[in-house]
Amino acid sequence: MSVVIPAHDCQEALDRTLAGLAAQSYPAHLMEVIVADDGSDPPLRIPGLAPANTRLVRVPDGRWGRGWARQTGAAAAAGDVLHWVDSDMILDREHVEAHMRWHHLASYAVVLGDVRFTPEGVAPLAREIFAAVTAGDAGGLFEGSAPHAWRADLLEETRWLRDAGAAAYRLHSGATTSVPVALLRSVGGVNTALNMGEDTDLGFRLAQAGAVFIPDPQARGWHLGPSTVMLREREVHRHNWSVLPDLIPDLRWLRTHPRRNWLVPYVHVVVDARGASYEDVRASVDSALAGTLVDVAVTVVGPWAALPGGRRSSLDEPLLDMRLVRNLYAYEPRVSFTEETPRSSAPAPFRLTLPAGWALGADSLTELLKLAEGEGYGLLSAVLDGAGEPDEADGPDRADGTGTEVRAVRLERTAAFARAALVGAPDGPDDPDGLVHELFGSFWVSADDFGVTTAGEAEPLGGDPAKWRAGAARWKREAERLEGEVADLRAETERLRAELRQSAEGPQRGPLREIIATAMRQGKAG
Repeated sequence: MSVVIPAHDCQEALDRTLAGLAAQSYPAHLMEVIVADDGSDPPLRIPGLAPANTRLVRVPDGRWGRGWARQTGAAAAAGDVLHWVDSDMILDREHVEAHMRWHHLASYAVVLGDVRFTPEGVAPLAREIFAAVTAGDAGGLFEGSAPHAWRADLLEETRWLRDAGAAAYRLHSGATTSVPVALLRSVGGVNTALNMGEDTDLGFRLAQAGAVFIPDPQARGWHLGPSTVMLREREVHRHNWSVLPDLIPDLRWLRTHPRRNWLVPYVHVVVDARGASYEDVRASVDSALAGTLVDVAVTVVGPWAALPGGRRSSLDEPLLDMRLVRNLYAYEPRVSFTEETPRSSAPAPFRLTLPAGWALGADSLTELLKLAEGEGYGLLSAVLDGAGEPDEADGPDRADGTGTEVRAVRLERTAAFARAALVGAPDGPDDPDGLVHELFGSFWVSADDFGVTTAGEAEPLGGDPAKWRAGAARWKREAERLEGEVADLRAETERLRAELRQSAEGPQRGPLREIIATAMRQGKAG
């Protein structure tokens, strides 16, 4: 276990954290501690009361921030498992041991410690912490501590993340979490460009890599005082929500702009252009770009390296159709080109494989996603060519029972196929679709029910959503104006009725009163 502590100008807090780590039940010779000094002045030092195998590393000159500190410590780690611990955390005696129990069981576990926040002003001496943790009585030092309400509510609502589905990563925090180093490196490590929100971004990428997030109440720890989020929640959100929308497409409420391009798409569409005509490829790609879900990116697979440079016959070159496709989308930022089908679409949460020559309807992708997200499916297969859907008993098989391959649009959940790769055979699962079916569930539908048609049957692309929105806004304003007029008329009607009632029931007698009373009785009778 490599414990990594990012730290900046916090010697006293660091002394307390290291004192708690020095009293851990986990064998000392199996644990190293790395303090990543983020440019402290004066530089941090390792106190006398610290784990035996503790060392300092410094963030490279000219670099700074929590992202850089975490990644600097991770790069120096020699252990099989990396355990993030903040410099203001005190860990209970069996905290590290509790984390490691899970990592001995699964290579894809991300373990989340149980964090409680102490009242402000609670700051025991390092030697007091060491004595209490050694005796297994650290909780006695922090009476009145409590978990973060949001975290506690989420754990209760999801049965400790059993029912959290794709949202489990949101509980990933840098305060005390652990991850296999191999899994961490497979997702590229920590984003060094982030000084806040780096733990949420990392949690999302780990989720797409197939991680299982496990909160363990036996991994107890105490955060000295309230966190920055607890003290300045609105300001933290204001900052992080300017950065995270580009990185985490799952945060749908932050991606409300109708025309923005985002760094990480929600859906990665793959169109294989090999052997297809220019017209068929164009119909498929254009339909993916023109749907009501604009948060997509398209990769076109083809023999792009074989396109000759230099002098050639513009109308008769052998790969003319590929040339035209490349010409058409060369400057479209949402379209990229590759020689082979990408192995994974991570960190995009979904991949849609669309055969060339088939076109998505305006709402096809939106409706397929609604079904996949609502049921948590790892795979949706939309049958294209009328070969018939497989029997339910066939599960995820891609044949119709007669040995005929069924052509389908495939919507794959990135995390589901990554998990299948992690739990399958060492050289990769023989039947990834079958494993995904077992782990997440899969489902067959008719492409026709979701508006997927051949290129020749597709509706011509046209219209401008901005104009539709402008027109809708005008009609809304007109409706509000008419509603106002109706309200004024109702108010005037009520006023006149009140005057009539007052005249009919007043003290005056005579012909006028009788006429009004008679009119009102007739109105009620009518």
